[in-house]
Amino acid sequence: MSRTFLGLPVPRRTTSGARTLPDDAARPGGHGTSAGAGAASDTFGDVPHPDEPLRWGDDFPTAARQALQNTQLRRNLAHATSTIRAKRAAVVGEVPDWEALRDAGSAIKTDVMARLPELLEELERNVVARGGVVHWARDADEANRIVADLVKAQGVDEVVKVKSMATQEIGLNEALAAEGIAAYETDLAELIVQLADDMPSHILVPAIHRNRAEIREIFLERMGDAPPDLSDVPRELAMAARAHLRRKFLSAKVAISGANFGVADTGTLTVVESEGNGRMCLTLPETLITVMGIEKVVPTYTDLEVFLQLLPRSSTGERMNPYTSLWTGVTPGDGPQEFHLVLLDNGRTDVLADEVGRAALHCIRCSACLNVCPVYERVGGHAYGSVYPGPIGAILTPQLTKSSGGLGGHGDPNASLPYASTLCGACYEVCPVKIDIPAILVELRAREVDADRGGLPTGWGAAMKAASFVMSDARRFELAEKAAAVGRVVAGPKGRISTLPPPASAWTRSRDLPAPAKQTFRDWWRTEHVAPAAEPRVVPPSPARSGDNPGLGSHLAEPGDTRPSGSPSDDNPGFGEDGGAR
Repeated sequence: MSRTFLGLPVPRRTTSGARTLPDDAARPGGHGTSAGAGAASDTFGDVPHPDEPLRWGDDFPTAARQALQNTQLRRNLAHATSTIRAKRAAVVGEVPDWEALRDAGSAIKTDVMARLPELLEELERNVVARGGVVHWARDADEANRIVADLVKAQGVDEVVKVKSMATQEIGLNEALAAEGIAAYETDLAELIVQLADDMPSHILVPAIHRNRAEIREIFLERMGDAPPDLSDVPRELAMAARAHLRRKFLSAKVAISGANFGVADTGTLTVVESEGNGRMCLTLPETLITVMGIEKVVPTYTDLEVFLQLLPRSSTGERMNPYTSLWTGVTPGDGPQEFHLVLLDNGRTDVLADEVGRAALHCIRCSACLNVCPVYERVGGHAYGSVYPGPIGAILTPQLTKSSGGLGGHGDPNASLPYASTLCGACYEVCPVKIDIPAILVELRAREVDADRGGLPTGWGAAMKAASFVMSDARRFELAEKAAAVGRVVAGPKGRISTLPPPASAWTRSRDLPAPAKQTFRDWWRTEHVAPAAEPRVVPPSPARSGDNPGLGSHLAEPGDTRPSGSPSDDNPGFGEDGGAR
């Protein structure tokens, strides 16, 4: 992993307490290591920026185990996600046609995926017709090269940025730093992450894993103009960041943004945000460069209306975004006079070709699924090893990195992401465009299992083969049930097994194993549902009718009995058990 400080100068304290800059970071775009500044506190550099933004660190089980040991992280996450959940529930409950809106959003996204090539070409035509320039980028390297060349063509060595998941995905800040260009994040949460030499852990709130005391420390250590008496009051922290960034807004010649949506029939781009920093970046600089994932296109303004109702309620819990910025090409004398749109693929066409997995491209990056996920709430975003954490990351990241569909296996850390879920379904219930995340997770799990077939033997594979051998034969399975009774002795009076020898210790290291039940299901079934043999019942013969066989009456209904032949009688309670007419 790289230890560069995202291409920015790294303030650090001397023994006298004054802030200085490392020699190699004194210029914009310099590479300062966080070792000096972070030595005084473990607040810094928890996750140094990786070489691959979509694949870093340990696999999910290993990373999650480490994250669970951080009690402060869990408190931060629990407080933040519960607050956002409550806000979302309140504003969604006000909309009587919320489910109809979700259906509309899902239908629009399905239509977009079916017509993506033609919609992108329409978007390009309309952007160009209105004075913009469109660039097509097949992967992260090509996108970064395009943006770096555009910035250098303007003769500047620094840019301001609007929060953008697409630029996080391609590692744009670090690519620009390598070209001597400093990229300054202007979103408050992104600024916190950048100053801390950290990685985002949430799609909407990148610094959700930080509390305000940690943020104060970050500002004092890394923000060169932070007031020395800065407190951890949220308003004071926000005002310090505002003053810090104001000079950058007024001096920047080039801005870089992402896009929430691109309207094909007009060439209009959209950015929604809550702080106003995006509006400053989109209007003040002379040149604007927008990096947009190709799946973000929508056909018409009418379609945009649907998403502008769904997105704010699902993401920030607001009825509408405080700042919704829309721009179409270049307007002489108003705003940036040069506009470039970079359409990013980076694996999306491969996902689009997948009949099941392509639904992940419906995502509008609201992060509602993260806020309700019990797994994310306990381990945070860094455990996912991707800039896309949580349930949506668990299905999107493996596909973008081609670790699913028979191309991955246990050797790829992203192969474990589809298992980072309880399959509780909460993510589907809150998704504004109804992505069936649990179904896709199951599909990706099956593909990862298939990808491992025929490979080197693993402990997990051996365990599954043993289980298959036992469960495929009724007699063997019954013997295994009886053998499991030994577990009651190990569990003792507490009723749970906390420690087992290897390989079963892999389970008990992270969870308890309940003691086996005293009675197996088979034993219970025999006791409750196998009735004793009934005593023979003598049915007296009916009176003979003229011309009839004297014994025939025993098989006919009695006079006055209107029940059809074969109906259960009051004295034959076993009919329901044996007749099968349930």
